[in-house]
Amino acid sequence: MSELQIDLDRSSPVPLYFQVAEQISEAIRRGDLPPGSRLDNEILLADRLGLSRPTVRQAIQYLVDKGLLVRKRGVGTQVVHGQVKRSVELTSLYDDLRRAGQEPATTVLAIETVASDEEIAEVLGLPTGTQVLRIERVRYASGEPLALLHNWLPPGPASLTAEALEERGLYEVLRAAGVRLRVANQRIGAKSASPAEARLLGERRGAPLITMARTTYDDQGRAVEHGSHVYRASHYSLEVTLIER
Repeated sequence: MSELQIDLDRSSPVPLYFQVAEQISEAIRRGDLPPGSRLDNEILLADRLGLSRPTVRQAIQYLVDKGLLVRKRGVGTQVVHGQVKRSVELTSLYDDLRRAGQEPATTVLAIETVASDEEIAEVLGLPTGTQVLRIERVRYASGEPLALLHNWLPPGPASLTAEALEERGLYEVLRAAGVRLRVANQRIGAKSASPAEARLLGERRGAPLITMARTTYDDQGRAVEHGSHVYRASHYSLEVTLIER
């Protein structure tokens, strides 16, 4: 941070905290402050810029709220890892992260056979109460929690174990078992993090999350899995290419 030049216009109507935040944000965008970079503490930064601590604290908090900085106890304030940008395609998050060099990792929280409720049975095209496989996982990118994943699968050929799902993505395991994934219906939305979601994803309670519900079908039109996932909005975005017809 000591090498970062911040120029303040004290005669400007733009608040000083916002000037500081915008210049730090621009430095992050340019790559002058790469992911993992540590910032001076608030006292040093305030002294260097000739500002009050509350002004500097407000600037830092603004960038924390935008997902550009993170406060870590015992470490200080750091630039977060780059946001994961994912094209909307029939691929798994694990595969997309691996292609992007984001070092994916997975913790399987649950893998169990349960009786399907009415909603899950309907999306999978099964009678209510049919036994389905329920999977709950946390997906990490470069050591940071990124997504909380819930999946339900009908009885099928794939032998799904926690070990397999921690080593590979769900779609890769299904394809290896001979499942031919063909098309998916997907719905994207947003919500506030519940206390449990916030704890698992390292976010504050009420933080914005991206939601995605997806049902995937094979080449025979049969539903092979339904997913209901949440992603940290500060670390994740979806990209769509639009074509005129």
